[in-house]
Order: sequence, then C-alpha cells, then structure tokens
Amino acid sequence: MLSVSTAIRQRISVRQFLATPVSEAQVRALLDTARWAPSGGNLQPWKIIAVAGAEREAVIAVARAELARSGDGVPREQGSDLVYPPKLWEPYRSRRFQVGEDMYALMGIAREDRAARLAHVARNFEFFGAPVGLFFVIDRRMGRAQWAHLGMFMQTLALAALEMGLGTCMQEFWGTIRESLHRHFALPETDLIYCGMSLGHADPRAPVNALRSARAPVDEFASLRGF
Repeated sequence: MLSVSTAIRQRISVRQFLATPVSEAQVRALLDTARWAPSGGNLQPWKIIAVAGAEREAVIAVARAELARSGDGVPREQGSDLVYPPKLWEPYRSRRFQVGEDMYALMGIAREDRAARLAHVARNFEFFGAPVGLFFVIDRRMGRAQWAHLGMFMQTLALAALEMGLGTCMQEFWGTIRESLHRHFALPETDLIYCGMSLGHADPRAPVNALRSARAPVDEFASLRGF
C-alpha cells in the first residue's frame, strides 16, 4: 500500500500521457475518494466536469479555436483572474523561471526556440495526450476560504489517482479560456471554471516526466515558535 507521505513526494505534474483509456468506473472511484477532502463548514464548494471521448475532443476544439483567434499561439486571458500575479517578485519569479528552464532542458528545447516552447504550452489544450480531462468549477460568489477548500479537493484527487496508478497534471492554463468553456458547457451564470486537470497513465519514457521541481527547505518558509 502506498503511504500518504510517499504519494505526496512521488506526485508530479505529468506532461506526457499514454493513450491507455481510463474508465468511467475509475473516474467515479477517484471522485468518491476525493469527496472526503477537508471542507470548512462542510460547504463542499466544488463541482467537477469530466470529459472523455467525443466530449474531450469537443473541448479541445474550443481551445484550438481560441488559439487560432489569438493569431500568435498565445490565448488571451478571459476575465480578471490571472494564472500568476503580474510582475512576479522574488523568490517566486526565480522559482517559476527555473522550473521552466529545467523542463525545456529535459525536452531539448532551446531558450531561443519560441515556436517549440509555444507548441509545448499549447499541448495543455490537448490534456498532454491524457484520455480524460477534469474541470473544477466553483460558485463565483464564494470567498477565498472556499477556493482553498477547492484546492484541497484537487490535491486529494491527485493523490488518490497516484494510489490507483494514474498520473495527473493540474492545469490552470485552462483558465485562460474559462469564459469560452463556460459557454461551451452551458453553465449557470454563478458558476466559474477555475482550472482543468489531465488524468491518465503517465508515459514513463517521456523525458518531460523526469522533471522533479525543487522545493524550498523547511527553514526557508517556516517559523517554528515555542518549541
């Protein structure tokens, strides 16, 4: 049995999946486990849309249309919620820069090869080849605490997937076309798509899946007092 601590250390963002199918029963089992994630006041402020097969292809088509409309392969962010704050400050700017450089180095993509980098980023909109895509939806009227609870749900689901032998990639990138997805899924006005997640079997041969991003040591982010 995979321990919780081992699962936490082993979980990665998988960016290349095998075509091996994931069944509806597996997805239901994952959601049945993840629903026990922490939830302040037991609000359970999450809704999930899972797509596979033709529904997955339809979502990919929506994304491709947005990329084509952009003209330069970079989608225009819809709404006021950005993936990252503008003009990131230290140490966050350097951390983001380094993980990007490490990833492209593994893939053999040079810094000056902008086309190849954009092509890889665009694969977010293909779920990196994963057969299942998940979208996480929250009511627009919810506050910061409920957004934190949604994050707990996502983490719980990702760890449960690992126990099942599946890989995931949390994709805030889908938030760049959230309004288009909102229309595609015909969601109520109060619903907001936060992000997506790829779900499937990781390709063990893909160099990009060898990426292990660095983490700051405990003493860099924690202040232990009164011990």
